[in-house]
Amino acid sequence: MIKYKIILTILVGALWLCSCSEQTFQKDEVEHPNLTKLKNQTAEFRPEIIKMNEQVYVAVGYDGSNSAMIIGDDGVIIIDALRSLGAAEKVAEAFRQICDKPVVALIYTHGHQDHTGGTSAFVGANEAVQIIAREGFKEELQEHSPVEKILAKRNARQFGRNLPDSEIINRGVTAGRTPTDRVGKGYIAPNRTFSDSLFITIAGIDLELYAVNAETNDHLFVWTPSLKALFTGDNYYKAFPNLYAIRGSRYRDVKSWGEVVKIMSTFPVEHLVPGHTRPLTGAANVHQNLTNYASAILSVYEQTIACMNKGYTVQKAVESVKLPADLREQDNLQEFYGSVAWGVRSIFAFYVGWFDGNPTHLYPLELVNEAAHIVKMAGGEEKVLGHLNSAFEDGDYQWGLQLSDYLLQLNYKTSEVTGLKIALLRKLAAQQINAPARNYYLSFANELEAEL
Repeated sequence: MIKYKIILTILVGALWLCSCSEQTFQKDEVEHPNLTKLKNQTAEFRPEIIKMNEQVYVAVGYDGSNSAMIIGDDGVIIIDALRSLGAAEKVAEAFRQICDKPVVALIYTHGHQDHTGGTSAFVGANEAVQIIAREGFKEELQEHSPVEKILAKRNARQFGRNLPDSEIINRGVTAGRTPTDRVGKGYIAPNRTFSDSLFITIAGIDLELYAVNAETNDHLFVWTPSLKALFTGDNYYKAFPNLYAIRGSRYRDVKSWGEVVKIMSTFPVEHLVPGHTRPLTGAANVHQNLTNYASAILSVYEQTIACMNKGYTVQKAVESVKLPADLREQDNLQEFYGSVAWGVRSIFAFYVGWFDGNPTHLYPLELVNEAAHIVKMAGGEEKVLGHLNSAFEDGDYQWGLQLSDYLLQLNYKTSEVTGLKIALLRKLAAQQINAPARNYYLSFANELEAEL
């Protein structure tokens, strides 16, 4: 029998664990370069109040998202309000140390809680403050879904909320841990909304607000012509965009998202303030980052549509769509948060639904029947277990993961196979540049480990 080699740190009563050699419990000697890149991304989230010019300041790293202050003639305007009321109080105080003028308006770029949870820290009890958002604000949020229970569980996995400190790196566009002090307790509903655009002067500052569908369908971006500052919300951040969130989300309009960023690139921007990661300065720098971002999104969209029109299955489309070579290595297009492959799947499903055109997939075998056929063809459960161990030792971790699922469908040596699946998940996590994928692998592994 092939010797079982896995990496486990728990004590399980199964006898096969006793036969594992000590070397199987050691960490990988060489860190995967993807993991190194992901660790380096953490520099984007160091806490700091960044001065863009005499009137624009940005709080980065105090919470999971950014908050900005625009100083006007007789008051200040806040754009986005963080997630935790405790974190928002710290930022509000830091802003007041810079300028003690009252807050006269607060703008939400979209309805996600990490941009809306700390509003009262900035506006207090002043009901005269304009709180501005677009129509449809927060309508598509997780808490309004009939499947909120599973979305919440997947959300925790995607963000690694339950991971121990030793397993946390970051979340791709924010730190691995964010404040939990009174999360969402400072939220105040908008008292002014608009449909398409809103041109308004507040505290002597001309503001142009544009409703756009991108990461969410309640998004907007803010342009200040006199300050040449653009506040993008989550339409832009320093990572390939999350065209689909693995926690589960409604379709994110990929074509619109690309076109929105392309439009933003035509503004004479000198200061770009994203919803996450550090702001950018310099007209040429901003233009380049917005231009390649738009090109990447639209390239994924156009390639996917082309694949679909050729009759490709979803998997063949995923294998075919790649970022162009001139975009692949750009600093702001690394897959720290979003994934090209996930975007392809999302576009495909949006346009044609679950059926990918292959009649084999109309009425597939039940999972347990498919597993039984595969295992029989391979020569039985013990043979498949041998292949599973070989896949682990050979570094063929995804294949090993799929083999483990066949055996688990048949309830074959469940503790042993689950242990191998846990080890495989952790091996895949150790190769990931994508923070949500890494967090999901590790979170799922820990959940399985707790059940053994």
